[in-house]
Amino acid sequence: MTPERFRTIVAAYGSDARRWPHAERAAAEAWAQAHPRAALEALDEAAELDAWLMQDTVAPPAPALVERIVATAPAPQRARRRGRVWWSGAAFAGVGLAGALAGAVAVSMLMLGSAPIAQHEPGYLTTTFSGPGIDGADE
Repeated sequence: MTPERFRTIVAAYGSDARRWPHAERAAAEAWAQAHPRAALEALDEAAELDAWLMQDTVAPPAPALVERIVATAPAPQRARRRGRVWWSGAAFAGVGLAGALAGAVAVSMLMLGSAPIAQHEPGYLTTTFSGPGIDGADE
């Protein structure tokens, strides 16, 4: 810890060691004990500033200001939510219908592939789900 760094810490964080950076607190306290005269000068200057800053208070807002802020606040968004709920419900129903349609197509394709096919019928009636005898590999 250098004297310049000690003065910088005290100037930035004040005379109360609890507000100093945790990583440098022990080193700064050790430097202050080793150099009491220089440390007291820096701490006294910071204590004066700390006392002056503690005197500053903020008055509560005037009731007229509070009323003006509340009056200009936007309306609740409850009325807007109804439209959002309707659209999300419609989207949910649409996804359900799309899934039902995809399931119906898949089942119809499976049913078409499991139907017995005569040897003279063309191969366009077969699907990839059909058995090995349909593609002619067993002939």
